[in-house]
Amino acid sequence: MTKNLKRYFIKSFIVLALIHLAYFLYGYFTFKGLKNINTYTEFYRFKFYDDVSISHFFVSGLFLLFFLFFLIRNHSREGYKGGNLLKIAGCLLFISFLTFSFFISYSFGMNAKLKSELSEKDFNNDKKLLNVLNPFLYAYTSYSSEKLFNYENILYPKPYPVIKEDDTIVPGEYPIIETNYYSIDTIKALTSTFDKTKSKADSIFDIIGFDKEELHKRVISKRIVGDSTEIIFKSVSVRPEHDEDICIFLENKSLFNPVQGDSVDNQRYKVAVDRYKLLYNAKKDSLTYTFQRLDTLLRKYNIETNLIPKLLTQDVYHYRDNKDEPLNGIRNNFDRKALAEKFKKLNKLFYEPNYLHPNIAAIYFAVIVSVGVLLSLFYLIFNKKRVQ
Repeated sequence: MTKNLKRYFIKSFIVLALIHLAYFLYGYFTFKGLKNINTYTEFYRFKFYDDVSISHFFVSGLFLLFFLFFLIRNHSREGYKGGNLLKIAGCLLFISFLTFSFFISYSFGMNAKLKSELSEKDFNNDKKLLNVLNPFLYAYTSYSSEKLFNYENILYPKPYPVIKEDDTIVPGEYPIIETNYYSIDTIKALTSTFDKTKSKADSIFDIIGFDKEELHKRVISKRIVGDSTEIIFKSVSVRPEHDEDICIFLENKSLFNPVQGDSVDNQRYKVAVDRYKLLYNAKKDSLTYTFQRLDTLLRKYNIETNLIPKLLTQDVYHYRDNKDEPLNGIRNNFDRKALAEKFKKLNKLFYEPNYLHPNIAAIYFAVIVSVGVLLSLFYLIFNKKRVQ
């Protein structure tokens, strides 16, 4: 390629870069803000009817028209062959891609604006707060759900978590069933050491007449991890129904929205500890302050709320101290569906941004290649005619 043609391509790339910057800024400054994000918000923009798509169509068309005109007029008399023609075709294909991707820069602008309003760190901190407070946020009818709220969901303090076991005391048509709870403990040792200890222990149990089968029944699981053996077993009997430091709000281990990059089990345990400390170790004002943070969070995300932190704290303490009383009312009214949808959409915008919808991806790249080929053919035709 001649220096003039190289300069022309470089100038064209600069012009396209400036147009991309303009669309990026357009997306950045027209982003409607965190409060207006809803289930229909997306970064993908090329819908053939909005301002971005319409302007994109005209800007792309005008650029290609002028680009091709000056390319043929000023740079088509050299009679390029072989490798040079391939290089020119590659440049034209790249020009085609840049010309039809302004809407992607617009989407990047929207994403940049979102993250300037809500950093990933702040987003994760909001998730952590909601995860800690999640058991306080259900509609009151959910508290009667044995699936959502049960003793086996308690992760803290010791001797929790526990496992439930139903024993039939009297069989028959109307059996009598006794429910017991056992704490879950873990033993981990080198496999070689474990095998030696096991054989010695069995001999001792035989001498003293201990029922080995009863001990084996307590084993929940056994697995070999590398050169070690890990046994999870039922330990001491636990009576959570008589435990003064257990209330219904500890009987739920669901996370409102997990934080990316950390295991769910680890997060569940951490928030269970924080929740327990709020309920039993911290002062009452600490729980009120935490609910005030929740109220601020809901307003930040434009969620309709009627929370009054002091009243909600009173309700929580009432049901904490009266654990046998069915929970049939708690003043935690806010738009739960809107909050769930908001965080679901934000997760997608943060971690699965969709700049090019799969439904148009094939058409999009087909158009880019087709235009690139057409530009190359036009240039080739005029180039050959000039040589002749």
